[in-house]
Amino acid sequence: MNPVAFIEDRRDGKGSTPQEIAEFVRLAHGGEIPDYQVAAWLMAVFFRGMTRREVKTFTEALSLSGKVVTFPGDIFPVDKHSTGGVGDKTSLVVVPLAAACGVPVAKLSGRGLGFTGGTVDKLESIPGFSAHLDLGRFVEQVTKVGCAISGHSEDLAPAEALFYELRDVTGTVPSIPLITSSIVSKKMAGGSRAFVFDVKCGTGAFMKDKSSALELSESLVGLSASLGRKAMALVTAMDQPLGRWVGNAAEVAEAVEVLLRKGPGDVRDLSLRLAASMVHLGGLAGSPEEAGRLVEEALDSGRAYGKFEEMVHAQGGDLEAFNERAARGGHLADATGVIEAVRSGVVTRCDAKAVGESLRVLGGGRLARTETVDPGAACHVLKKIGDPVTRGEPLARAYFSVDESRWSQARRLLEGAFEIGGEAVSPALVIDTVESGETGR
Repeated sequence: MNPVAFIEDRRDGKGSTPQEIAEFVRLAHGGEIPDYQVAAWLMAVFFRGMTRREVKTFTEALSLSGKVVTFPGDIFPVDKHSTGGVGDKTSLVVVPLAAACGVPVAKLSGRGLGFTGGTVDKLESIPGFSAHLDLGRFVEQVTKVGCAISGHSEDLAPAEALFYELRDVTGTVPSIPLITSSIVSKKMAGGSRAFVFDVKCGTGAFMKDKSSALELSESLVGLSASLGRKAMALVTAMDQPLGRWVGNAAEVAEAVEVLLRKGPGDVRDLSLRLAASMVHLGGLAGSPEEAGRLVEEALDSGRAYGKFEEMVHAQGGDLEAFNERAARGGHLADATGVIEAVRSGVVTRCDAKAVGESLRVLGGGRLARTETVDPGAACHVLKKIGDPVTRGEPLARAYFSVDESRWSQARRLLEGAFEIGGEAVSPALVIDTVESGETGR
């Protein structure tokens, strides 16, 4: 093919044939098209977009660029994907919860990206936990245990990794067609038959407003349906952190609390909604209401926690040791710092991005690709939107192992995260839903 002509067509708003798109992906992945030309095409897509047919073709080419997970024909695995938020530990609850209801869950997860946390980083704070399963073991565990959470294999959709890395350094990440194809191509390669998308919306998310979050949700669900996958998306609020804890080991501990019928109500409520969507799409409930009753019973009976224990054990983790350490606070870093209210009133703002960025500075995320995440770094959010507060009362407490200069930087971010006013109401958790209209096996 002529890559220059292909780029020019996209630049000028002309269409591309499925054959041209598939060939472009093949050649780019094989190193036969230089990065600068791939980057030029990505920028043309950023400004000109792609048709639904083109996005479908591009997604298929990415998903078929490596190995594809195949499950036995008698099971109907479901996957859940979050677009990323602050304090979002729902996967740790939702995966065993849906599996406890009989839905096989094949969860492929990633590490933290920017100021948002990653499920793989969180689970690796459990002693011995293996977050990277080979494909054969991944399939076997989903089949036998009912669920597995594994980091993305480099064998799955490897061409997507190339395009993603270039998007990350060329200012082309916030493109709906490129985001959609990136997410769905990896899900397709992962072998699940249905997807539930948690599309975050707000200051602590990549989608800052409802209209863009809905656009992405509709694109994800529509593309999945066109590729023969059942799908549903929930648009959920991310203007403030989810739960009370932000940080890898701290979020595992909070997820365990929710599984033990304790923990914050927002994490519990959202986990129940997401798990019910998975149970409904998986064909184990005739209605969303029935699915809701099933997941609530699985949580309250303790079966969900039992399934979490089983999954962690199957992946080499010592949950008992983690819980013992968490009970005495040993999962947190030693040094602490406190942010206090400068006036009395009601919290009107608890900015999720600022909290996430502060944790990143404290070592709970990566400022460079080569950095190692500190599982003990954490932020305990003591006050959230709508909570009353008196002057001098703690708003947040940080735990860290970095030097004082990093804490000073993080402290400024945390101080800027909070605003106190006369009154405020805690925002709704689920903003909207998008469905494909198809469920069942």
